[in-house]
Amino acid sequence: MKQSQFALTSPQEHLRSEPAPVRFVIISIAVMFLTVFVVLPLVVVFAQAFSKGIAAYLAALAEPEALSAIRLTLSVAAMSVSLNLVFGVIAAWAIAKFEFRGKTLLITLIDLPFSVSPVISGLVFVLLFGAQGFCGPWLQAHNIHLLFALPGIALATIFVTFPFVARALIPLMQEQGTQEEEAAISLGASGLQTFFRVTLPNIKWGLLYGVLLCNARAMGEFGAVSVVSGHIRGETNTMPLLVEILYNEYQLVSSFAIASLLAMLALLTLVAKIVLERRLDEGQIPRDD
Repeated sequence: MKQSQFALTSPQEHLRSEPAPVRFVIISIAVMFLTVFVVLPLVVVFAQAFSKGIAAYLAALAEPEALSAIRLTLSVAAMSVSLNLVFGVIAAWAIAKFEFRGKTLLITLIDLPFSVSPVISGLVFVLLFGAQGFCGPWLQAHNIHLLFALPGIALATIFVTFPFVARALIPLMQEQGTQEEEAAISLGASGLQTFFRVTLPNIKWGLLYGVLLCNARAMGEFGAVSVVSGHIRGETNTMPLLVEILYNEYQLVSSFAIASLLAMLALLTLVAKIVLERRLDEGQIPRDD
């Protein structure tokens, strides 16, 4: 009788039947961990940023260096997201809709930035485009400046962020298959009409999810950008780099003011991510776990 009752109990109900003290301890450990490693750092950032009042906070954000860093960060993020959006859609389309030799290699290359340290990726660009690098002499001869300038920062950021859109779309497009596109083409639709009227509406939430993650990573990238930027004050410092410089110079209010902007970005990203994950739970975007 006991065995039959246990068999009728679902695994989820069985887990909930744990004694109340055990559940309390588990939940308390999780809450304490999140409080120490997530909540407290955020509280400290905002407390330090506003420690000398709102006027000092706004003055720190209005500094020329801060405005330059904000503009550079937004510019790099816009370029990275735009190019990765195009690449992600094309790569996902090729992988999900076609069979070809080298498909596994392509998927592996897309995942490469997840396994390579950003500092190493930045160093690779230095070895390629630096003055003593592989392409350095040719670039100097044609007066082309990639490193220690906006193009180099954009290249490094694009490299570390290009998997996000593609990895968000590949499982979604694989699950959908090609039946709807084939039906549209058989009814006389062109390739562009099929993409914009059939494919794009089906992948829009997955596309937004990938763009969201790509943008968050682009604006917060430190390692690769630090290697290729040159740390030129007022020119090649993004927001994360400026935070480090100001903190090392003991300009704490300015440092934490810039950090608070990045924290606000993280919070907004979290809210948007929760909204999109509700779509995941509703079955409109397949999870890539």
